[in-house]
Amino acid sequence: MKSKSRITIDVAKGCGFCAGVRRAVQMAEDAAQKHGRVTMLGDIVHNEAVIGDLARQGVQVVDSPDHIPQDAPVLLRAHGTTPAVEDSLYGRGFSILDATCPLVREIHKAIRELEKEGRRCLIVGDHGHDEVIGIAGQVKDAVVIATPEEARNLPTMKKAGVVSQSTQTQANLQAIVAELIPGVLDLRVVNTICAPSRLNQKEAERVARENEAVIVIGSETSANTRRLEAVVRKLNPKVLRIASADELDIEVLKSVQSIGITAGASTPDAVIRDVIEKIQTI
Repeated sequence: MKSKSRITIDVAKGCGFCAGVRRAVQMAEDAAQKHGRVTMLGDIVHNEAVIGDLARQGVQVVDSPDHIPQDAPVLLRAHGTTPAVEDSLYGRGFSILDATCPLVREIHKAIRELEKEGRRCLIVGDHGHDEVIGIAGQVKDAVVIATPEEARNLPTMKKAGVVSQSTQTQANLQAIVAELIPGVLDLRVVNTICAPSRLNQKEAERVARENEAVIVIGSETSANTRRLEAVVRKLNPKVLRIASADELDIEVLKSVQSIGITAGASTPDAVIRDVIEKIQTI
């Protein structure tokens, strides 16, 4: 959509909260309203504004099951959780609210099927990312591959299967698979990059091509926001990544006539609106 102002503002379709994040946040808010408080192991999504808003509503973040109060329900985050952690929570009698993104659950299912086929399980994703940890926990001895260079250094394998973190770029997945093909006799690839991520990446490319400058909105802790920034930067050097309207440099934008806007999947609608409104004050 394009708004009418002296500066043309071109907002990428589908940017901001994806359905999985929106569902998880709504579940957290509903639980807090019903029970007074709800506990999460780690942040529900990688966005400080969302975490702060939920905290004010009674959503408490803890880093260990030992710190969970027995009388508060536990929400499993959108990124997914390892079976070991889930089993531990259920075994200790906690009331569980599963806010895992349904598309992430599909990745869990896919990698378990690859293991049943006797394949070495490979995950294209970011080392240490919450979603990747949850995926790897579904099987034994999964290998996480973040770059084509890492794929190139793997030993040869007779039989392997590949899944991807849901927010990876198609370009990185394809580059890694291309490196794997010569060294794996029987390779099966399940493209588990989710549809919202594919749309976001496609739209990020469009606004990068069609506008003088692009603003990418999202937290530095959000992997998919950083990837969107990288996608845009390949096509347009005038890129500004910000977490909120407070970080917007108006002076930089006064020299352009058209601005594209995209945002990570954990960026709230309100933050995107604030940025648009601030640009319109120019």
